[in-house]
Amino acid sequence: MTGIFAAIRRIVQKITRGLCAGCMFILFLMMFLTTADVVGRAFWSHPIKGTLEISSYMLSVFVLAGMAYTQQVKGNVQVDFFVLRCPERLQHLLNALTTLLCLAVVGVIVWQGARDAWGETTVSDMLRIPQWPFKMLVPVGGVLLALEFIFDLSDSLKNVFKPSPRTSPTRST
Repeated sequence: MTGIFAAIRRIVQKITRGLCAGCMFILFLMMFLTTADVVGRAFWSHPIKGTLEISSYMLSVFVLAGMAYTQQVKGNVQVDFFVLRCPERLQHLLNALTTLLCLAVVGVIVWQGARDAWGETTVSDMLRIPQWPFKMLVPVGGVLLALEFIFDLSDSLKNVFKPSPRTSPTRST
């Protein structure tokens, strides 16, 4: 079972890193588009039509696809001034509990995001871009984030239940 879990973890992490690379490319395109729009507006009084819509869609892709990667590299902010003063096993237990809480919140986000995206028929105002593909990023990014939380939960629980190192009895001669 551990081999299958490790294989799934490697696959999910490759997918997450691939999405992150795609997000970096999208961020570059968004910066280029915004710069071109500002230059066109400032020098020729001719902005690029739909820049705001396209940038907001690109930003949604960047943020929603990047959540799992941020969790994977432990890039989220942790306030741990209390936890660091606890014994190591309790630290792992508290980490497991907060990870479970995060998993529950992400589960609700995935459920509601999928429910909201499923019947979406709205298009953008200017360019008439359908919104449903971007709304589907909420459950897709959420599932990847949930998987990362499951991997973290597994690691924390292993540390909670691992046998504590015992000192070997010394022989007196």
